[in-house]
Amino acid sequence: MLSYTDLKKGVQFVRDGEPCEVLEANFSRMQQRKAVVQAKIRNLRTGKTLDTTFQPSDQFEDAMIEKRPFSFLYEHRGEFVFTDPADKKKRLTLSAERVGDSAKWLMPNTSVEALFFNDELLSFKLPVKLDLTVTEAPPGVQGDRAQSGNKAVTLETGTIVQVPLFINTGDIIRINTETGDYVERVKKV
Repeated sequence: MLSYTDLKKGVQFVRDGEPCEVLEANFSRMQQRKAVVQAKIRNLRTGKTLDTTFQPSDQFEDAMIEKRPFSFLYEHRGEFVFTDPADKKKRLTLSAERVGDSAKWLMPNTSVEALFFNDELLSFKLPVKLDLTVTEAPPGVQGDRAQSGNKAVTLETGTIVQVPLFINTGDIIRINTETGDYVERVKKV
């Protein structure tokens, strides 16, 4: 059992039968009051976030989230299909609502870490860094500027990101999937 002081960022627990993950947690103590933990939690089944306060009397069951390697296959009519690399016939689907913003980084055969709770696919985690090809890049124009120049380029997934001026069409760049920022150029064309 977890107490309210065990709730730190990244901790997964069961609340009202639903698996949840702590996104933010702050320990707060007011004068002449009991200490509380103010937390922002995400329901892993629905993806909804909730701001809540936990009291010293609150107890939680530890969520047994199982992580398995899976591969993204394709997206069709708002359904994202994943397969087990060990057994290609075993396929699972997630709706576009459950995939959320991660959809903009998914390419066929992208390896992901699937999260299961009681053998139900909840969601998945992308690798922190992905290498993607630039499909469209305007020419970088040098000029008078006080800061380094950036330009918007389109990646093979259709996502638009800001990169330095020296990136060209066909270059392979590394992207941080958590922040959506450019990290480095992997291969120059």
